[in-house]
Amino acid sequence: MVPGISHRYSMVKRYGRIIDVLVSNGFGYFVDKMGLRSMGSVRSRVKGRFGREQEKDTRPERARKVLEELGPTYVKFGQLLSMREDLIPLKYAQEFTKLQNDVPPFPFEDVKAVLKTELGGDIPELFSDFDEKPVAAASIGQVHKARLHSGEDVVVKIQRPGIRRIIEADLDIMYSLAGFAQQHIEEIKLYNPVAVVDELSRSIHSEMDYTQEARNIEHFLSNFENDPVIVIPRVYNDYSSDRILTLEYIEGIKCNKFEKLANENLDREKIATDVSEAFMKQVFEHGFFHADLHSGNIFALEDGRIALLDFGMAGHLSEDMRGLLVDALLAVTNGDSTQYIEVMRDLGVADEKLDVRSFKVDYDHFLFKYYGRTLDQVDATEVSSEMLSLLRKHQIQVPPNIALLFKGVMTVGGFAMQMVPDFNVTEIAEPYARKFMKKRFSPRNMAKNSSKNLWYVSRLLS
Repeated sequence: MVPGISHRYSMVKRYGRIIDVLVSNGFGYFVDKMGLRSMGSVRSRVKGRFGREQEKDTRPERARKVLEELGPTYVKFGQLLSMREDLIPLKYAQEFTKLQNDVPPFPFEDVKAVLKTELGGDIPELFSDFDEKPVAAASIGQVHKARLHSGEDVVVKIQRPGIRRIIEADLDIMYSLAGFAQQHIEEIKLYNPVAVVDELSRSIHSEMDYTQEARNIEHFLSNFENDPVIVIPRVYNDYSSDRILTLEYIEGIKCNKFEKLANENLDREKIATDVSEAFMKQVFEHGFFHADLHSGNIFALEDGRIALLDFGMAGHLSEDMRGLLVDALLAVTNGDSTQYIEVMRDLGVADEKLDVRSFKVDYDHFLFKYYGRTLDQVDATEVSSEMLSLLRKHQIQVPPNIALLFKGVMTVGGFAMQMVPDFNVTEIAEPYARKFMKKRFSPRNMAKNSSKNLWYVSRLLS
């Protein structure tokens, strides 16, 4: 078959599969609104023809099942969306957190081929030992333990062969479906599905570039170089590429293994505190933060130190942006909706199209819960989630790094409460925020700050 024709046939077949899965999970109504029913199988063209399908599961549950049935790349898309409550409704984001990487490993022959292509040698030339069985497999890649000829134990993350081509094809389809949905379905248009796919595309391309993750790790290594608690794995650049990432092997206990932590006399409250402290240093001191600090990415070491892993999702905040974010939090605790809107505009989040009157009504209702509280009395995880819902309701598009920060706060807060149910991560954040703002309003820096922010000083320094 001619390559171009073969590709078109494959795409049509994939569209048909997606239509069938949507219809079988009770989304035939949306398929009809987009005018795509004819692309499905005969069964899909018949099912639900005369009305909306009745299903016992909720719509978010059925959406999760659609992603699971469509396979690993769609599961990955769903996992990324679960981190973006600014893009999709909260119920969907929460449901998508249940998506699991139930992906079989790719054959060892493919592993050897990728290593040969990327690093220019066979396994015996590159490593003195290399485990054929991966320690983990996911939709984009898998991880093998190995040993260098110099004696260091390492882990080697290898990208799944052909995954870039598959993801590009699926993104093309998602852009097409998002365009249909945005044009024909009013209840979906609100969420700007094309912009959602834009963000998915940006995130997935970043995650597929292992050189970007290596740069992130080098940045974290520099920031925590002399830290007595936090351990960052070393990158072996000579054994890495954009499809292979070789890192120092770190022996530790995943922090969701409570029984093992207890057996090693490792204090869960200390772990929660150390991880929260590390995150606040990243945000307020470094301006570069790990956005996915869940228990699977955090190891407790037997000497009491903490190792952070998986640096594919990281965000950057300039000093000005950090200041504005603290301004926003203080506007919440001070009950000043006008000041909050000004901060949002300075951040580039709110534009002139914003219906200020409508937003203020909802925002004042939100503020009622937090007015008069000090920073250490505010649950940052709860505030972040509610704020994202409010911004999404008013179609305020959050810049990627701000969205990552919200996600990072919620993730580290969730981790800390998993370790200690009544843990309040904001109590850890409060002294870092105060230290940052004292520096910001020092005599040297005062001239750089506009007069509209000066009302914070007496409140902050009291």
